[in-house]
Amino acid sequence: MSSSRVSLMIVDDSDDIRRMLRAVVADLADPIFECRDGEEACDAYTIHHPDWVLMDVSMGPMDGITATRQITEAFPAARIVIVTQYDDDRFRRAALASGARGYVLKDNLFEVRRFLESQPPDRA
Repeated sequence: MSSSRVSLMIVDDSDDIRRMLRAVVADLADPIFECRDGEEACDAYTIHHPDWVLMDVSMGPMDGITATRQITEAFPAARIVIVTQYDDDRFRRAALASGARGYVLKDNLFEVRRFLESQPPDRA
């Protein structure tokens, strides 16, 4: 990722996880938008078009895989990283099939930062 800051959306139903993710990436991103579920994320993406989305899997009423699919179908250039507690090949395959660019486990949120820093800027 370049030295310039990117816009970012954090989607998780846990206030604590959103707060921790924000702290981990605060110096990389500005602005940072937050959503509590997939439905909010779909609506917010349409308005804000953030450079990156950090998306949880397990949320209601719309889960992160469904939200990722809907966002990437409407906006093929969307860059979404699934951030989840599920270390499961089935979830990983579903996430990538839905259009996610990456899959990071919540047991080490600093991996999110490393992932974002390793990505080239996408200014398409």
